[in-house]
Amino acid sequence: MPGQKFGPAWFPGLIAVGLAIGGALLVLKAHRRSLPWVQLPPWIHRRNARNGIAALVIGLLAYILLADRVGFHLAGIVLLTLWARVLGASWRTAGLVGIVGTVVIHLAFYKLLRVPLPWGVLERFAF
Repeated sequence: MPGQKFGPAWFPGLIAVGLAIGGALLVLKAHRRSLPWVQLPPWIHRRNARNGIAALVIGLLAYILLADRVGFHLAGIVLLTLWARVLGASWRTAGLVGIVGTVVIHLAFYKLLRVPLPWGVLERFAF
């Protein structure tokens, strides 16, 4: 919002610091009890779980690389649709999740937080 002393990175940075402190405390607690730092849950060995994790990581990397060129809106629709599909939704449901989810995220950032998202190739249609 105009007139703030804090920039748009302040809140995510504050959350990152809190998560880092919490993670460090968990590691120290595990170290005192001589527990392994990383212990994978049994469900991680299922194929669907590995596919979901791979889709998430690949999708986030693709978004980071393409968001400025393609734009949040197109990238969001494609990513949310594919992620819903990987999680087992039908194409119809996945498409609906992609479109509605992208619109909700856009409105949350644009109207509530007043943070513009990149329009990319849709820039000439932006209002």
